[in-house]
Amino acid sequence: MKLLQVPTANLEERIKEELEENPALEVGEDGHDDFEEADDFKSDSEEEYDSEGSTDEYDNIDLSDYVHEGDDEVGDYKLRDENYPEMDEGKVIPIRVETSFHEVLLNQLGMMELDERTQKIAEQIVGSIDDDGYLRREMSSISDDLAFRQNILSSEAEIEGLIKQIQQFDPPGICARDLKECLILQLKRKTGEGKEVELAMQVLEKYFDEFTKKHYEKIQRGLSLTDQQLKDVINQIIKLNPKPGGNIGFVNKAESYVVPDFFIFNNNGILELTLNSKNAPDLRISEGYRDMIKDYEKGSKKDKRQKEAVLFIKQKIDSAKWFIDMIKQRQQTLIGTMSSIMNYQKEFFLTGDETTLKPMILKDIAEMTGLDISTVSRVANSKFVQTEFGTYRLKFFFSESLSTDSGEEVSTREVKKILSNLIEAEDKRKPLSDEQLTDMLQEKGYNIARRTVAKYREQLNLPVARLRKQL
Repeated sequence: MKLLQVPTANLEERIKEELEENPALEVGEDGHDDFEEADDFKSDSEEEYDSEGSTDEYDNIDLSDYVHEGDDEVGDYKLRDENYPEMDEGKVIPIRVETSFHEVLLNQLGMMELDERTQKIAEQIVGSIDDDGYLRREMSSISDDLAFRQNILSSEAEIEGLIKQIQQFDPPGICARDLKECLILQLKRKTGEGKEVELAMQVLEKYFDEFTKKHYEKIQRGLSLTDQQLKDVINQIIKLNPKPGGNIGFVNKAESYVVPDFFIFNNNGILELTLNSKNAPDLRISEGYRDMIKDYEKGSKKDKRQKEAVLFIKQKIDSAKWFIDMIKQRQQTLIGTMSSIMNYQKEFFLTGDETTLKPMILKDIAEMTGLDISTVSRVANSKFVQTEFGTYRLKFFFSESLSTDSGEEVSTREVKKILSNLIEAEDKRKPLSDEQLTDMLQEKGYNIARRTVAKYREQLNLPVARLRKQL
């Protein structure tokens, strides 16, 4: 189960760990299932050793006299012809230089002329800024951190003064305590660019709550703005960056990349499923370890030291066989589960139309594959499939059913897609309410309640009609 949950991107690392821990396991260079020969390893003489004693009796035995380096295969590096280097050896792998967001701020801090004490206080403030550019830590907490960790006593007024200086750094809006301050800091950099900038600052300073709730009528009455002035003010504000630290610096994170576990191709109407090659490594039992067993069986003198070596070898071979079997079982489970999903949702994989998705729950696939529901759930939650329409998590294809007026069962994902299309096509000056959306869906034959429409809309991260309204 643990091996099944390992993503494809991390499976190679997991196999490397096993190869390092178990010298009896190795990566094969051809497709032969050499590890199947390991079934013949357990001879009658070995069974005697299992009953005769355990490895506890031989803790102080030195195996170096009996297991020589030459017993194993010769390393690849010894067989390499230096006159004909491998193709990959000539390639130069470029290394990307990565700069974090905090390094960008510290570089700007280094341009300020500060004494050692003030520099440490400023560095503490910069270190307290979140990745999105906000300073959410209280000044009293920053003061306490400086006192306890660096033995620097500082007042909140001194910290506030340094915060004001750091707020002048790029990008604009950095080191703000909340969204309101962040937007105002950005507008201050635009002072002198027009009257609409000054009006935008007044809106944020006096009517910030009304602006976030889109109560534009109150703002218009309070500041005596014309319709055109209100539009200009809103345009100024929506161009600002609510997360100034989000686009600064870049750190490579493995989890930001999606490595598909499956590939589905449409070959003239016939779906072809393939497994990512990283999921099917060629593993086998080391030939060196098999030769050790054979040499032992040929020998006439069998003392306790040799028995100890055989017990060790047998343990490693059994462990390697188990791991190879688990990798194969993982492949079979993945292919079986994905094949069932592909056949169940064949129409979607042919057309890419989300409205063609059938209602499908974990139990349906579990019955088709003969697997446990928990096993199907593990595969669905952690695996991705690449199609010609995009890359999807397997969980995407699972959805509950909803009955239409005609009694036909449709996928809730189909209803969400239609709901999303209705909202996308609406007149943004007069957005559709949940009641109107419910009526439109019922007209299409979907038997659905208003509260269900509201739930689906929230799951699609779509706000209520009032917040979708545009001037």
